[in-house]
Amino acid sequence: MRILFVIDGLPGGGAEKVVLTLAAQFLRDGDRVSLISLRDVCEYPLPEGLDYQVVADRCRKPWRKLTELSRRARQLDAAVVRAEQQGQFDLVLSNLHKTDRIVARSRALRERNVWFCLHGVFSASYLGHRTGFDRWMKQQKIKRIYQGRNVVTVSDAVGRDLVEEFALRPAQLKTIYNPFDITALRAEAEADSERPDGDYLIHVGRFHPGKRHDRLLEAYAQSGIDAPLVLLGQGKPEQEQRLRSWQKRCTLTIGCGSKAFRKPYRGSRRTDAGFELR
Repeated sequence: MRILFVIDGLPGGGAEKVVLTLAAQFLRDGDRVSLISLRDVCEYPLPEGLDYQVVADRCRKPWRKLTELSRRARQLDAAVVRAEQQGQFDLVLSNLHKTDRIVARSRALRERNVWFCLHGVFSASYLGHRTGFDRWMKQQKIKRIYQGRNVVTVSDAVGRDLVEEFALRPAQLKTIYNPFDITALRAEAEADSERPDGDYLIHVGRFHPGKRHDRLLEAYAQSGIDAPLVLLGQGKPEQEQRLRSWQKRCTLTIGCGSKAFRKPYRGSRRTDAGFELR
């Protein structure tokens, strides 16, 4: 079987990790797997045998935002046509909402077996801060993308949220939980690595406002726990600076690390407690 993943870049996030884990398993099963990234960013090692290509947008015109989706859909179409010279794709998996907006406009994928993969609760991400007409407009935009489409979600709650909050009906709605390679995780956890002395708490997650590290730090400050808090992750420099400012405001002693983010299981092993916010 020939499988295509499409995603808006491969920074150090959970959805990106899921895509690569699935791709690796498909490759082990003997499938031919391609991955098209819509941004030239990759902070994960790629599985051996993966056909990886970047379809980045080079447009710098002042009005580029107005034409972005249609322009990028044409760019994706060209990449798909070239790739299918080696055989038609049997399954296409679109990941992350911006990618979905582009894939939904793709002409080359119109007759393919396309599934849109949702990795989080949309109402919280896209409606939580909106009211009135602005909220209604966003609901309609999202509805146009997923109405009558094949959708796979990482939990039943994500699927219910999509149907109820956006009043849409997918052609098919399936739940497939995030995959984990338990054997590989245990092997990585056994490897030697630098760890703080004594007991410590650890949080593994990308440095991003949506992860609400501010709440974690405030709760940690109020807890009175003596064990140090270690944050493993990576993100934009300004977000790490925000973490440092929260640290000073809460008068905390924390450790931040980005190099360990690719292999966080080593730092997680032998901890008495941990946090993972979603």
